Amino acid sequence: MFEEVGTTTEGDLMINVGPQHPSTHGVLHLVITLRGETIIKVEPHLGYIHRSIEKMCESLSYRQFIYVTSRMDYLSSHINNHGCALCVEKGLQIEIPERAKVIRVLMDELTRLASHQLWWGAMAMDVGALTPFFHAFRERETINEIMEETCGARLTMNYMVPGGVMYDLHPNFQKRVKDFITLFKSKIDEYDEMVTGNVIFQNRMKDVGFISKEDAISYGCTGPTARASDVSCDIRKLFPYEVYDKLDFHEITATDGDCFARYMVRVQEMRQSLSIVEQLIDIIPEGDFQAKTKAVLKLPKGEFYSRVETARGEFGVYIISEGGTTPYRIKFRSPGFSNLSALDHMARGHKIGDLVAIMGTLDLVIPDIDR
Repeated sequence: MFEEVGTTTEGDLMINVGPQHPSTHGVLHLVITLRGETIIKVEPHLGYIHRSIEKMCESLSYRQFIYVTSRMDYLSSHINNHGCALCVEKGLQIEIPERAKVIRVLMDELTRLASHQLWWGAMAMDVGALTPFFHAFRERETINEIMEETCGARLTMNYMVPGGVMYDLHPNFQKRVKDFITLFKSKIDEYDEMVTGNVIFQNRMKDVGFISKEDAISYGCTGPTARASDVSCDIRKLFPYEVYDKLDFHEITATDGDCFARYMVRVQEMRQSLSIVEQLIDIIPEGDFQAKTKAVLKLPKGEFYSRVETARGEFGVYIISEGGTTPYRIKFRSPGFSNLSALDHMARGHKIGDLVAIMGTLDLVIPDIDR
């Protein structure tokens, strides 16, 4: 839907974009005020896909509520599940087996790669290049097949559970991941050849959608959106969990703060995730994949918080327990919500055509925002 909704008293045009529009990548409604083609204001309206997920979690057990988070940022479902499992384990004071820690990090980084691949293809398509979308889905399909073989699902995995992971790795896992590493190393340079160096693409991205370091912090931006404005906020580095403190990888940051900087951060993060997977794939410890836990979990009375780095930024899980089998209160801190709050700031003064590029570099997944 792209419908004119009226004019302001100053004569500016107000239009709807969404809630059903390809460029919003989901059920997002924007009311945009325009003066000619120049954006005066962008006002996101949420609620079209709201499911009261946090309230639903209060009636689910500490094993059951985790699967709901797969339905938020469905492109980071492994990592969302991971954050929930960490919070429950913190409450129960469980130490999980080393094998489970390595499996979790491998799955997280494969998830980050698959998410960034989809974003890269969609980003190029948003600004007019259709071919990269098919290249991105070719590599992402390889990861999906690896996930399906071990987890039994391709998108909403529900694989991370309190105490470790639900199943052990499939016997083919290591071989297929190594084959993927070889494949993607030969393909990732194509991403730069097809898109990064393209003059038209750069003209659409450079000096568009700028946000300063101070403003990115003020809006609560995290992930590649904040790191492109030189904000150091990678949870894997600042608050390492599982085996991230033993791995050799870099937090990718940039200083330009525009669409192209956000694009470059994500492209370089794909190389870092590939390196992490390569470091771990040959050193998966033997042993249990899940610690022994009681059939019915009860967290002691208190408040617990955990945080992980998803493909879009910091995902936080806050649980208040009254000592029962279900949470008394749950609050999720999703990266997309804070990142979307900066859209109006980034878009003001730009042309309406630039809005698609700006939203693309925020990598919005709407159910993560409107939950």
